[in-house]
Amino acid sequence: MTAQTCDVFTLFTSSFARRIGYLGSMMQDHRPTSEGPVVIYDGECPFCAAYVRMTRLRESAGPVRLVDARSGAPEVAEARAAGLDLDRGMVVKLDGRLYHGDAAMTALALLTTPSGAFNRLMRTLFRRPALARVLYPPMVAGRKLTLRLLGRRPIGPA
Repeated sequence: MTAQTCDVFTLFTSSFARRIGYLGSMMQDHRPTSEGPVVIYDGECPFCAAYVRMTRLRESAGPVRLVDARSGAPEVAEARAAGLDLDRGMVVKLDGRLYHGDAAMTALALLTTPSGAFNRLMRTLFRRPALARVLYPPMVAGRKLTLRLLGRRPIGPA
């Protein structure tokens, strides 16, 4: 599996899936490789910042680290070293694996609670990888246009 591919089985075998009862006894020996999900997003993008504020991840996934992709955080360097273009999508690190772009949105959709209209909408739209692959590129284009209109630069290479 590449870092850019969303393997739904892998998401279901995460520590979150074990907590909510998916795969039951098959999960007994699974040990998460991280303390909780890490979300790398563009802190200067108003849509990205609003999304991470509105999504109720902490309620369902436990402690979540939110990392601005424009920072010098080690997680940003790790995503770049994996060849992920942070201008083309956010990154979710879950149990040691990196999910990028539409795959990251699918991971987040599977980690969110169904409470609240925003979470229900995001969960409905992005929990299916095929639908996420269709919906995510227009969101990236909208982000790019918005940043340009606001006079903000792309994240760019390291």
